[in-house]
Formats: sequence, C-alpha cells, structure tokens
Amino acid sequence: MKFIYLFTVVAFLSLIGCSENNPQRIVDNVIAAAGGEKYLHSTIEFDFRGRHYAGNRDGGKFSYERIFKNEKDSTQTIHDIVSNDGFKRFINDTLTTVPDSMAVKYTSSVNSVLYFALLPYGLNDAPVNKKFLGETTIDDKTYYKIEITFNKEGGGEDHDDRFVYWINTSDYTIGFLAYSYAEDDGIGYRLRKAYNSRKVNGILFSDYINYAPNGKIQLEDLEELYKKDELKELSRIENTNIRVR
Repeated sequence: MKFIYLFTVVAFLSLIGCSENNPQRIVDNVIAAAGGEKYLHSTIEFDFRGRHYAGNRDGGKFSYERIFKNEKDSTQTIHDIVSNDGFKRFINDTLTTVPDSMAVKYTSSVNSVLYFALLPYGLNDAPVNKKFLGETTIDDKTYYKIEITFNKEGGGEDHDDRFVYWINTSDYTIGFLAYSYAEDDGIGYRLRKAYNSRKVNGILFSDYINYAPNGKIQLEDLEELYKKDELKELSRIENTNIRVR
C-alpha cells in the first residue's frame, strides 16, 4: 500500500511539472491574467509618440488604426486602417491610392505598434510557434522563458523575427521580452523591461524600458548582459491616454 501511495504521489508531481513546462498552457495563463476574453470584443485606444492608435476587435473581425498630422503639411490628417480587408489610407477623410510597396511598409508599422501595445493577446495567433526554454531568476524574481517564432505563411513580412518572453511564475505577467529583427547590415537585438503595469477596464497594459547591446551578440546573450548591467537604454515605450470599451 505504501508503494502504491508513493507511486501515485510521484506520478502526480510529475504531471504538475510537465504542465508547468507546457508553453501553450503558460501562454494561455498569461493571456487570461491580462484580460482573456475581454480582448475579443473591444475597442482599445491610446496615444504613442504623438500619434493616436486604435485596435478594434469583434470576434474574427478586426481593424487597427493610426491617426496623425502630416509632418510636411499640417493641414492634412492621415488616417491609416489595417483590417481583414487589407490596408487603406485616408487623407482628410478622402481615400487615397497607395503604392503596394508603401502599403506593406505602413501595414507593418501599424501592426508593430498595436502588437506590442496589446501584448500578450497576439501570442496565440495561428502562425505563432511556442517553445519552453526553462526557468530563470532576474532581479530576485522567477520567470518561465518562452521562445516565440512565426510560420512564414501568415507570419507577415517579419516572420523571421525571434522573440523570448520572461513570464513571472507567480502571477503570469510579462516581466521582460527580447527579440531579433532584420537590419540593413544584419540582425538587430532588443530587450524590453516591463514597468508601470496597470489594468484599464479589465485589460492589462505595461510600459517598457527599451535596451540595446553594444556590438554583435546572440539573442540568448541578452539576459546575462542585462544582469551584468551591460545594456544601454535606448528609449521608453509609453502608451498614454488609454481607453478601453
């Protein structure tokens, strides 16, 4: 009887350990902690670096918007919309023709800002691949490390980018994220540290300190460089005037 009891306990603990190593389970918990189903039917608006953004979702339908004054002509208000129907640009409420090459560029720019602002929602998108990289401790807090990559199909023009997320094991919030991206002269790397996390109408938002390395490295090096205080602060990623409906 003692043997059976011991075997049952060991098996149970093994199942717990396996579940904690499951990247899909961890990501599901992260999204649930940040707002979960509230993302699915919402309008989220905010200002970022002098431009107004909006993310609208109604189940499978979505639109991402960016509104700003034309720097070369202050009489013009530019309104970009990325949706299930593609990209559209309005100038002073008049639809304008945009070359395909520029439409791709504008779409990527709008998507990038909304992607980071709405994290962790996008981590369960169809093209996303997840991999558990283990646990680590940073600044006396324990984190799960999750690698995110993207399939070419549906992954956008930046599908080769790689991300690593550090997920707090106690509350499933994002503490840090790092990513690689293509530059003209090779690969660039960034590490972002979350701060000023707050909920607005049930959805979690964070600002980020944006760090960069000195010289050529690998994505895997960013954690140790942060711990050694060998990263330089580039900027602050701060979204203001957030409204959620």
